[in-house]
Order: sequence, then structure tokens, then C-alpha cells
Amino acid sequence: MSDLDPQLRERFAAYRTDVTTRVVGPGPDQARSTLRRRRRTAAVAVAAAAVVLVLAPVVANAALNGERRAPVPAQSVDPTAPPTTAPLPTPSASESPSSTPSIAPSAPDGRISRAQLLAARLDLPAWPSVAPDSCTTSRVRLATSSNKDFVPLLTDLTVGHADLDGDGADETVAVVACRYGESLAKQVLAFDRNDSGQIVTLGRVVRTTDGVEDIRGLKVSTAGSIEVRVADLQPCCDTPTYWAQEQLRTYRWEGGRFTQTDGPTKFGKDPRLTNLRLTMTHELVDAPGGRKLTTVLTVTNAGPVDAAQVEFNGLDVGERAGGDWSRCDPDAAAADDNRSCRLAGVPAGESRRYTFVYLVPDRSGADATTRGFSVTHYDAQDRRWPDLAKKDNRADLPGVL
Repeated sequence: MSDLDPQLRERFAAYRTDVTTRVVGPGPDQARSTLRRRRRTAAVAVAAAAVVLVLAPVVANAALNGERRAPVPAQSVDPTAPPTTAPLPTPSASESPSSTPSIAPSAPDGRISRAQLLAARLDLPAWPSVAPDSCTTSRVRLATSSNKDFVPLLTDLTVGHADLDGDGADETVAVVACRYGESLAKQVLAFDRNDSGQIVTLGRVVRTTDGVEDIRGLKVSTAGSIEVRVADLQPCCDTPTYWAQEQLRTYRWEGGRFTQTDGPTKFGKDPRLTNLRLTMTHELVDAPGGRKLTTVLTVTNAGPVDAAQVEFNGLDVGERAGGDWSRCDPDAAAADDNRSCRLAGVPAGESRRYTFVYLVPDRSGADATTRGFSVTHYDAQDRRWPDLAKKDNRADLPGVL
């Protein structure tokens, strides 16, 4: 056999092995070989299962996202180009807002005429305490300004309109009054309409006795502010109207009420007034036909305003017989039944002496009478003014007559 070709020997050996295996059956070697083959098969199965487990989510995800976009080649970006934004998704029909917007109800129209105010029954705020009981506040029918009774009335002052409370609709502002004595209690009131169309009082802007004594004018701006012209006194009887100091004060609706937003808040001393002080000396001597009375009146102007003229009153104690009588303003004397004398005045901080001579009858044994003299400030326009300290404007002549 050694002479056989090596390749032939390998073939006989393989044939012998195969025949022996088939005849004898598997031995330990064959068992080990079979086991190794099964292990390899099992390993291949495990590996295949692992691959399946790994690929299953990927496959499932691919199935769920069948519309996954295919990758695109990378592109260069221009750094100067504006960024692009993907369009927002269109909401579904169920998420779209209602096509009919809700509209808030409009506020009632509070533009009210004078005639409508006079025709309405109104509830008014309280009157100042000086007003009589006839100045009522509940379901009031306002009278006209020509009415002389002691009842609430609508004054002749302007009726204004503007959106005061910011509700988008106008309100109405008017001045109502009620007489007491020779004066009027006055209130600036704002009126509106309720949802039923009835006229209601929105609130009080200002009234007399609230730091003011008179209301003289009213102006309502389109911005909702109310400008009121007020005064520190309400002239009546023989009180000159020019004595009153006037101010402009502005009010607005804030926090559910009217408050002052501009202008002075109080009246101070009237800068047009001054303080005159009067003192007197006198001399009484016998004279032909009676006695001669000489009075010397000294006027001191304590300031702060120059007194262009001064007028003396109460000088009717006898017949005029000399001194400053000759310089009296005859028109002023005639207007006061010859009992006054108006002369050139006194600058602030200075004094002047004025002498008057009378011829008085001899009244020996008659009851003596005390006479009082007084001095008054007049300006260059012949207007009379009150004094800052009236009590020292008077001097008494003792009972010598």
C-alpha cells in the first residue's frame, strides 16, 4: 500500500471511515462531532433571534412612519440669508374659533338735554346744611332758574356732555341750586341713564360750602374733565360782585367718585385788600354862633396794598367850616347825603392826617352823644373794598356835643 499514490490512500481512508461509521454506529467521536454541530446550529439560531429582536422595532417604526421623508443631500447655508420658518399646521375644523365674535353690550346713552332734566324725577345728593327743608332730594322735579320759591331748580349755567366714566358713552353735567335767604345753595352734578333708560345721578362734582361759596361757570372737555369756576363768596344785597375771588378747579371721575385733579384747593387772603387803621384827636372851643370842633383823623395803611383813595363816613356832626372839607370829592359826598368825604389815599406802610372843622350849635345842658367816624378803602376806579381788619377802621368822638 505504501506504493500507492498518496491521493489514492486518502480516498481509501475516507471511504473506510464512512463505511465504518455506517456499520458500527456513532461513537464518542461522532457524538462529540454531532454535539459540536448542534451547538453551532443553536448559536446561529440565537444570533438570528437577536438580529430579529434588534430589527423588529426598526421595522415596526418604519411601518408606522411609512411617509418618512427620504434623506436629502447636505446643502450649504448662506449665513446672510434670513431664517426660514416652516408653516404652522392648519387647525382642524373642530379646533377653529367661532366665526361670529361676541359683542359687548354698549353703555346707555347719557347725553341728556335741559328739557329732559326738567321733565325727569331725580334723586339728588344732600344739600348743604344751610338749605331749608324745602330743598328736597328724593324724586325731585327741577324748577326753572326764574323760580323764586325755596325748591331745587336747574340754573342757567351751561349743560355739558362728555364720557366721564370711560364706558364709551357720554354723560351730562349740570348745576342745580336751591334758595335760602338771599343766596343759593348750588351743586355740580353728573347724570347718566340706567339700562332701562331712566335718568340717574352719577355723582356730585362739588357743591357750595365745600370750600367754595359760589359756582359761576362750568366747562366739560371731550377728554372727560370738568372745569368749574368757583368763588369765595356769593354776592347779595349791596355786596359788590367784584369782591368775590374766582378760581378754576378741575375734577375727574376716579375710583367711583369725582375728585379734584387740578387748580387751587382753597382760597387765601384776597391780594387786592389792605389794612387801614384810623385814630382821631379833637378840639372843641367857643366860637361866634356856637362852638368850633376840629377833628384830626390819622389813617395808617398797614399794607400790603396801596389805597388809592380813602373815604370818611359819619362826619355829620355840624356845619362844615374848613380844613380838608374843601378837598372832598363832591360827587362822593352827594351820593352819601353829604355825610362822607373822599380824599387822596395812603400808600402801604405810610400814614396821612386829615383835618375837618365844624361849627356846631351850643347844646349846653343837653345829653351828650357819642359819634363814630370810619374810613374805607377805594381804588382808582372808585370801587369800594372791604378791609383786612375792619375793627380798627373806626374811631369814636366822645360825647362832647
